[in-house]
Amino acid sequence: MTKILLVEDDRATADFIAKSLSEEGFVVDRADNGRDGLFHATDGSYDCIVLDRMLPGIDGMGVLAGMRGAGITTPVIVLSALGSAEDRVKGLTSGSDDYLTKPFAFAELLARIRLLIRRHEGATGAAPQTVLRCDDLEMDLLARRVKRAGQVVDLQPREFRLLEFLLRHAEQVVTRTMLLEGVWDYHFDPGTNVIDVHLSRLRKKVDEGFARPLLHTVRGVGYRLGIGG
Repeated sequence: MTKILLVEDDRATADFIAKSLSEEGFVVDRADNGRDGLFHATDGSYDCIVLDRMLPGIDGMGVLAGMRGAGITTPVIVLSALGSAEDRVKGLTSGSDDYLTKPFAFAELLARIRLLIRRHEGATGAAPQTVLRCDDLEMDLLARRVKRAGQVVDLQPREFRLLEFLLRHAEQVVTRTMLLEGVWDYHFDPGTNVIDVHLSRLRKKVDEGFARPLLHTVRGVGYRLGIGG
């Protein structure tokens, strides 16, 4: 049972996020102000906290300060309409683990939550995963080797990192923003076609010659590695 604390004062936004997370199998507790959010957060029972930045009572940065001051290491993703580089840096340096600007796609929020939970589990002693799989595609992280249906797939270092990111999010939609941050370490869009070029090369190496493609473009949203279009 994975528990999420949602601290959001906008009723419509909170209803949408809570309903969507519940449909994904999460148990969601809610708070609509900073004081209640901090009270719940400091019991340490949550796997991830989704925290609005602009809250009544205590704002999101105050909730973060109170949590971290109390020794709570639960991963936090901040939601905010404030999306400048300065705002994002402030959010991240104040103790959050991720920062997502509004409006956002739920698929991206879901993927980021899952990634934060996996990272936190790894940091707290869960055994690291050394082999990633999707259908007949396999990546051995220790040997730095990729195979599909037993055939070796030769990848350049950036292609390997891109495929690793996609495998860690297998069957999930990942956005261009997630790829830029997770693979290229860009926290802004450089305005180039670097993602398209690398994905095109990767698709040829992973899918060409096989009856069932694994790398799919989700029009208007991003990309997905998995079975079916």
